[in-house]
Amino acid sequence: MKLLTYNFLTSKCIRGVKVGYPLKLNVSNKKEVNADFNSEFITRMLPRLEWSAICAAAANVGSEIPSTMPTDIQNDMETLQKLHHILLEVDVVEGTLECPETGRIFPINKGVPNMLLNEDEV
Repeated sequence: MKLLTYNFLTSKCIRGVKVGYPLKLNVSNKKEVNADFNSEFITRMLPRLEWSAICAAAANVGSEIPSTMPTDIQNDMETLQKLHHILLEVDVVEGTLECPETGRIFPINKGVPNMLLNEDEV
């Protein structure tokens, strides 16, 4: 699961998780891939990112970014490159997504998050 693909925010109604609520990412296995750096693409994504969720995810994949979004981030190539790496070059193979509000934990297996838990089945 690419971090960009999930974007750490629930986009659909999932039982017990509010739409748009940031989920905590816990990584137990990851792989890294190469992707061409495009600062313009990363800059266009910034308004859609939940910075605190990105910071937490960065820590979970062994990277560090500033705790608050820099005011001049469009000109901060170091931070943009770190965001690029976190969002596009790290594949989470195994781990979990956790809703801090409800405590629900969704497993990630072979890069795919399972957002349907046994108690959700009808």
